[in-house]
Amino acid sequence: MNEQGEASELLFPAELMTIPASYSEPCDQAGHVERFEYDTFEAFSYGDQTQPLTKNAMVYVPYGYDASKRYNIVYLMHGGWSDQTTYLGTPEAPSQFKNQLDHAMAEGDVEPCLIVCPTYNNTSDEDSGDYALALELTARYPNELVNDLMPAVETAYSTYAYAVTPEGLAASRDHRAFMGFSMGSVTTWHIFENCLAYFRYFAPSSGNAGSGAYWASAVERQGFGAEDFLIIGATGTEDFNGGAFSALMSDMAANPMFQAGDGEPGTNLIFRVGEGERHDGYAANRYIYNALAFLWH
Repeated sequence: MNEQGEASELLFPAELMTIPASYSEPCDQAGHVERFEYDTFEAFSYGDQTQPLTKNAMVYVPYGYDASKRYNIVYLMHGGWSDQTTYLGTPEAPSQFKNQLDHAMAEGDVEPCLIVCPTYNNTSDEDSGDYALALELTARYPNELVNDLMPAVETAYSTYAYAVTPEGLAASRDHRAFMGFSMGSVTTWHIFENCLAYFRYFAPSSGNAGSGAYWASAVERQGFGAEDFLIIGATGTEDFNGGAFSALMSDMAANPMFQAGDGEPGTNLIFRVGEGERHDGYAANRYIYNALAFLWH
């Protein structure tokens, strides 16, 4: 609140926040990681649904989770040479980033939410290590996400979806985000391209695709407009993909569909560059932390 007692406007920080070092230690108010199994189909023959697959995702459940309450939900995709355990670890061996999430929520930096870490790996855990194959799988991932994972996970956990039908999931899009770094960022762009009906918030980082004109047409093709989404993009000055990602952000900012800013009313594109950041896990966690800290406050 400001001095006049009016609600103040939350703006994205001019410089990316650093995750406090103390957040890496275990937290007294700790959430937990659960392994979530669900049924889907092989990606390349998905339309025929002739090859069933059972896959699993890691789900972060915040401290004090109460199934009688509703929670915002984030889908967070890993990059290349990685899998669903990359961000959160496993129930048996949680990651340092899981500790950081615990502290961030306990300290009020991040609104308590559900975080789902799935994988675009298909028939092999090694798929993400094949660059060309990974590109194909990220493009096909919206099928699995919308038809299989989202209905399954949002049945098991309490979100803002009043039903796990297309209508119920669409009605709760304001409470759902998709994020990812590197190849996870490429996945995020494919979700933006195909799934605006179900997601309002997107946080791609250090993984580019398309152009300003291409993404503007994707918004229009899905029947949405500039007021219907927010993209929070990030990369680093020392990231090998930083130049290309920054060029994409500039191209989008020059397109009338996208209104670049700091989160003020009308903004639908926020972009930050981390000084000295490389294409690594430290940068990925920092970008995700900053995006989470902005949403739903």
